[in-house]
Order: sequence, then structure tokens, then C-alpha cells
Amino acid sequence: MSDQHESPIKNWKQLVIVVALAFVVPIALIVLLSQLVTGGPKGKSDNDTDVIARIKPVGQVVIAAPAGPKGALTGEQVYQQVCKTCHEAGLAGAHKLGDQAAWAKVIAQGEKLTVEHAIKGIRAMPAKGGNPELEDVEVQRGVVFMVNKAGAAWKEPATTAVAAMPTVTADSNRTGAQVVAATCGKCHQTGEGGAPRIGDRAA
Repeated sequence: MSDQHESPIKNWKQLVIVVALAFVVPIALIVLLSQLVTGGPKGKSDNDTDVIARIKPVGQVVIAAPAGPKGALTGEQVYQQVCKTCHEAGLAGAHKLGDQAAWAKVIAQGEKLTVEHAIKGIRAMPAKGGNPELEDVEVQRGVVFMVNKAGAAWKEPATTAVAAMPTVTADSNRTGAQVVAATCGKCHQTGEGGAPRIGDRAA
């Protein structure tokens, strides 16, 4: 009569096979299940907008943005673009906009010295608030805007007006051909700078 508790594994070869199967079978099952779950068609139900949104670049490189004439920013514009970063929240000891007690000492030292400090930088504040592209007069306008919010009455320098077109006077009654010959023809005869050439109907 055979022993009921006798192991079905008779030798070392059978043991190796059983151990190998114990590893291989679960791994194969896991792989098959993952293929079943993730193996469906991808992207077929997505519309073009979703696909474009998913693959669009993280950022954009802007070489140069169009800007107005140099020196034309108002005090408020300078504040919004540069000064607000520190002076709205009081970062690095910057006086908060509208805080009369904090600005009193600045106002007391006078406009000339205050503007000089803003242009050259002082303590934690870098020159021109960290924007070297600003003209000195723009920095001055920004300073005046901020101190006036704290009770000063400094006069903000006037902004530069864009040059107006010349006025046509009685002695300049030239014909269209004369105007073209004197002015427009410089570009429109040759197409310089992408100007449509005279007589080119398609352009």
C-alpha cells in the first residue's frame, strides 16, 4: 500500500520545473491581463482639438514683442509691468502701494533723490526695478505714480506723443503723381520692404 503523504516530486528535475512554473505562470497571467486592459484602440474617439491640446508644446519662444515708442509708458503702466511685483505685496522690504506711513520718509527726501535711487537701485531694489529697458523718464513716472498714491502731489512727466502726420497747407497742393514721385515711389516703385509695387493689381 502506497504512502498517502508521499510527495509527487520524485527528483530534483521535477522540483526545478515546479519552481520555474510557479514564477512563470503568474507573470504570464499578469502580462496577458495588462494587454487586455490597455490593448484597446487609442485616440480613435478623440477629436482634433483634444489631440492638439495634448501634443502642444509646453511653452513658446517669443523673439520680440511689438512695443510702443521708447519712453512712452505712463507711471501706472510702469507700476503694473515692473514695480507691482514687489510693491504690491511688500517683498524684500518694498513699501506697499498706498502705505502712507511707509512712504512718508521717501517723500520727505524729495523727488530728485527718490528717482535717482529708483534708477540706480538701492538696497534690495535693483536698478530700474530690474528692467534695464525702461527709460529714466519712465522710471520717474513710476515713482511719481507710487508716491502720489501715498499722499504726495508730485507732477508726473508728460508722456511722449506719437508724431502727428504733417498738415496739408495751401502751398502744398501737389498732384497724386507729384506725391508718389516725391515720397511713395521710394518703396512702391521697387517693392522695397514688401510694399505693393505700383501697377501690380494682384498685390
